Amino acid sequence: MTGGVPNEGTVPTEDGLSRTWTPPGPLDLGAVLAPLRRGTGDPTWHVGDRGALWWASTTRTGPASLRVSARGGQVRAHAWGPGAHLVLDGLPALLGAADDPSGFQPAHDIVARGQRACRAVPQGACGRVWDVLVAAVLEQKVTNREAWRSWRQLCHRFGSTAPGPVPQGLRVPPDAQQLRAVRDWEWHRAGVDGARRRTLLAAASVAGRLERAVQLGGTDGCALLQHVPGIGPWTAAEVAQRAWGDPDAVSVGDYHLPTIVGLALTGGSLDDAGMLDVLQPYTGHRHRAVRYLKAAGASRPRYGPRMPARDYRSI
Repeated sequence: MTGGVPNEGTVPTEDGLSRTWTPPGPLDLGAVLAPLRRGTGDPTWHVGDRGALWWASTTRTGPASLRVSARGGQVRAHAWGPGAHLVLDGLPALLGAADDPSGFQPAHDIVARGQRACRAVPQGACGRVWDVLVAAVLEQKVTNREAWRSWRQLCHRFGSTAPGPVPQGLRVPPDAQQLRAVRDWEWHRAGVDGARRRTLLAAASVAGRLERAVQLGGTDGCALLQHVPGIGPWTAAEVAQRAWGDPDAVSVGDYHLPTIVGLALTGGSLDDAGMLDVLQPYTGHRHRAVRYLKAAGASRPRYGPRMPARDYRSI
């Protein structure tokens, strides 16, 4: 999905700033923005009346709240806070306007089915490293349930109230300065072990420089992120997929992904090397191929091994 009507005007109103944007084709707002949501209880998210979506985030100029809705082929957005201009300027990219699937050729029937299912779901790019990096580090080597619990606690206890006339409980994630002020026992209370805490603090100390990864993109952007101790290929890929919409960033090191890809494309489980080998025909679009696989229903078997859940608060 590329193009769409250019900025039709970011205008001040009595109720924050607003903008209207016309995407070039059908757009499933919820599905496009879903990768930015960390569980059903994510305090930075709210699903409002008539399908309107609320998202609170940090920006380089301060916190922002964004409300997005779609009707009649148009997207209408309102934003509040010091970062309102930035989130509205980034609205088309956030909703996948820069996603370019041209040149992608499905080599498997299941991938082709997923491609058809994703016609209204381009890959978005939020243009911001920090928020998605914090969430990705929290998800390192733990279950989603554990990571999302920690994300909720950090947002509630160390983030800030989202600006504007927002739904009750909407929170902005803690910025780098706020995260660096979290004391050791508070990390423990949030269920974050020492390794992930050290990684987050190391990232917070260079947070401004890490935002350059969005401009670099691709392998260079991932390499910049991996200069931070504790950030490896998996974390960098998870950030790349969301921050700059990288269509080739495969989450190497994921607990389930090689099995999902292997069963879907070969009928058997694979390791990371085998997964990359079978995805080789999609080089340049390997993450896109994985997205299409999942859209077509590919998943790990329910009887397969699960990552054990741990509660670091009791350790």
